[in-house]
Amino acid sequence: MTATDTDRASAAAHHLRTEPLLEVRGLRVEAGGAEAVRGVDFTVRPGEILGLVGESGSGKTLTALAVNRMLPPGCRTTAGTVRFDGTDLLALPEPAVRAVRGRRIGMVFQDPLAYLNPRMPVGRQLAEAALVHGAGRREARARALELLGLVGIDGPARRYHDRPHEFSGGMRQRVLIAMAMANRPELLIADEPTTALDPSTRVEILDLLVRLRDETGTAVLLITHDLGVVARSCDTVQVMYAGRIVERAPTAELLAGPRHRYTAGLLAGVPRLDGPPGAPLTVIGGRPPAAGEAPPGCAFAPRCAAAVDRCATGAPQWSGTADSGFSCHLPVNRLEVTERQEIQERRVERAAEPVLVAEELTVRYGRRRPPALEGVSLSAAPGRAVGVIGESGSGKSTLARALLGLLTPQAGTVRVAGRSWAEAGRAEERELRRKVQLVFQDPYASLSPRMTVREALAEPLATHGLRDRDPRGLCELVGLPEAVLDARPHRLSGGQRQRVAIARALAVDPQVLVADEPTSALDVSVQAQILNLLADLRQRTGVGLVFIS
Repeated sequence: MTATDTDRASAAAHHLRTEPLLEVRGLRVEAGGAEAVRGVDFTVRPGEILGLVGESGSGKTLTALAVNRMLPPGCRTTAGTVRFDGTDLLALPEPAVRAVRGRRIGMVFQDPLAYLNPRMPVGRQLAEAALVHGAGRREARARALELLGLVGIDGPARRYHDRPHEFSGGMRQRVLIAMAMANRPELLIADEPTTALDPSTRVEILDLLVRLRDETGTAVLLITHDLGVVARSCDTVQVMYAGRIVERAPTAELLAGPRHRYTAGLLAGVPRLDGPPGAPLTVIGGRPPAAGEAPPGCAFAPRCAAAVDRCATGAPQWSGTADSGFSCHLPVNRLEVTERQEIQERRVERAAEPVLVAEELTVRYGRRRPPALEGVSLSAAPGRAVGVIGESGSGKSTLARALLGLLTPQAGTVRVAGRSWAEAGRAEERELRRKVQLVFQDPYASLSPRMTVREALAEPLATHGLRDRDPRGLCELVGLPEAVLDARPHRLSGGQRQRVAIARALAVDPQVLVADEPTSALDVSVQAQILNLLADLRQRTGVGLVFIS
């Protein structure tokens, strides 16, 4: 750690919880002509990690982008103040904001591949972040090497010239954090930095953020929908819903006893290892209001099982202090769930014969590399579920592609209904594909942006000669309203897109679904809905499941 970093850490320790570093008051943001952020207030103090939690569409990212004056086209700040170290950033001209952005306020985005140049060595990209703000070339290179070591990448001098594709997902996220820290910022805004990472890598990134805070004194605004992230790293938590802050409290206090019913619902939807096997997860019914939908009362009332008449007619007032409080007409006094479901044991008879059988699979990508799969076997039968668990890089997605016959293993066989992919001709392969279908991790990438939902569901039916089937029945099967049939993917929420992807896979009546990380990028409440849906489909239709996670 440099002398500058040491000085800042000492200063942060002195000012922690006294002088605010960032004060946001009455922030309002319009997106596409509709108000998406409605009067948000919060404070970040030096050395503090503040968590901003909520479902997709709650306004978290727009709030962060407005703070950093980085709103995309079609969005604008309409009211409020953003005071950073006493100066209102919203009142500054753009050149003055650029002097703050990147230098005193760093930003870490969710998808590192989208923000790293694939053709430029990682070290040069880090050095460039320092060069832009006035560092010399030699100083910038030294700072880049220092940062690679600071974020825990072994052999900084050796990895300096590597390109982003030569790093794992967790290492790329470390590089983004290093880039944001290049100019020793006083505030780091991290927007969903762990969403698509496996649990062990997620822990490493969170521990890194805490360590950087401890060593450099940098404050962190951490945006997430994952309550596990909050529990591990945040000092204070603010819960956001429909563009407003609905609850604020120290982390331990909020997790032990949430007061707002939305917060209680989010906590109740987290899967627990000590819960009854086969029990459905608790979900928050309905959907969050879209931007521009402003009900006269509590925005959460249409989804709240405890709502009464006054919830629908009068907006709740803030109860508590500026540091800890909530806005709810009927606050919970203990951990209650928003919507309770009766726990029923799921009984599915074991099929006599497995449909999908993999035996001693070995897959290599290049002769000099270690095998991606080695001696892997599994079987899947209708009505039964098989879980495949492992970290990123352990071979899970390779296994999924091998099971579907999308790659040829160097050793071993995959049989569907007794026939191997290698032995099947074109006509027989098409018939085998009716028996085993794949649900991808990213539904937006697996659905054509040019096709409506109706067209996407009709395509596999036409391919397999099942034109007489009605896509409306598939929507009903996965719990989608008929109105989505004429919408394109960009008009749907993440959970709706994943339901469309599941409906598309079910269109040809498969006997086994291979689900490759189908909930990894979804909110906690939407994850619970999709997991309940898969369990319910298994019970109602008898489809088997290979669940990769």
